[in-house]
Amino acid sequence: MDVLKVPAVSAAVQIAGLLAFPEIPEITALVAELDETRWTGRPGYPIRAMVGMSLAKSLYAIPTWTRTVRLVREHAALQGALGCDDGCPSEWACYRFTAKLRAFKPLLDACLDAVTAALHVAHPEMGRDVAIDGSDLPAYANGQRFLSKGGPERERYSDPDASWGHRSAVSTRKGGGYYGYKVHAAVCVATGLPLAWTVETAKDAETNFALPLIDAVRERGFTVATAIADKGYDNGPFHDGCMDRDIAPVTPLRQTPPVVRGDHKPRCCEHGEWTYAGTDYKRQATKWRCPTGECTPASVWVKADRLHPLIPRHTKRSRDLYSSRGAVEREFGRLKHEWALLPLRVRGLDRVRLHADLTILAKLGCALAKTRVAPVSI
Repeated sequence: MDVLKVPAVSAAVQIAGLLAFPEIPEITALVAELDETRWTGRPGYPIRAMVGMSLAKSLYAIPTWTRTVRLVREHAALQGALGCDDGCPSEWACYRFTAKLRAFKPLLDACLDAVTAALHVAHPEMGRDVAIDGSDLPAYANGQRFLSKGGPERERYSDPDASWGHRSAVSTRKGGGYYGYKVHAAVCVATGLPLAWTVETAKDAETNFALPLIDAVRERGFTVATAIADKGYDNGPFHDGCMDRDIAPVTPLRQTPPVVRGDHKPRCCEHGEWTYAGTDYKRQATKWRCPTGECTPASVWVKADRLHPLIPRHTKRSRDLYSSRGAVEREFGRLKHEWALLPLRVRGLDRVRLHADLTILAKLGCALAKTRVAPVSI
């Protein structure tokens, strides 16, 4: 039996679609707004072509502008998609354009807000369950901590904005200290797309940015019901902050002194261990019932806290939600290895943040384009 195969859409066709007005007006609006900021003088390369170069850098997973320019000069279809009829922009023009984007960052932020809002319209349930985590971004710098084995510690780095942090072991990579940055993101577990993110130095603790990320997701119009995070986020401020925002946190339990004492366990009576009987989200409490119903009272309401969350950890729903936390880990892997978030080839916190914004803009733009593809009539 013959199997019909749909040919993959080339990156040049994707870029042409992202820069076309009827399909993705959010990106073409960014092009128009950046055009208005031009001063009277040498016209330079079209803004549309420069935005297209930024998208091509991510879609082709190229870490540097030099290699991106080299590709465009040899790629006729890509030149047509970018509209480079008067010549391909140089790498120096690309560097000047990124400086312009840093100067007019509110325009790029507005474009990202518009793209996420359009995705929300296409996926109404998007953002209901979000997974939060951070991932390492080693700096483009001389990251050796000591000048020599057993020698003095290095005092000057080629990227002074970065700092030392810790990362866990992955595959064959050894865990431990590294010099660089860290990207923190809140990812929708249903679509696997990032909804809010920030880049900070490696020394900053991940838990400090969890609640601001949730606030950023809500400011973009998403209704967050559950926030899923790993054991490192299991603390009182994160749990109480989620509860104040009417969000149910889902985290494993750390072995703190109250846990060692057994304060997290359900109530027990002469009839056995009490069973979970439901959650009242309005009063932020869980109901627990005597297994035989002979006690007086037969059931009690327990105020939700870190030890007794709204979604008890032993329930199937809690296990299913926590198993979906892998969405944020997979998204970090895709952004790093398929969209050129790594390796970094820029230095400075502002430049690294812009690099992350442009990478995620390309990812979200392609996801939005897929939702607007007209169905093919057979």
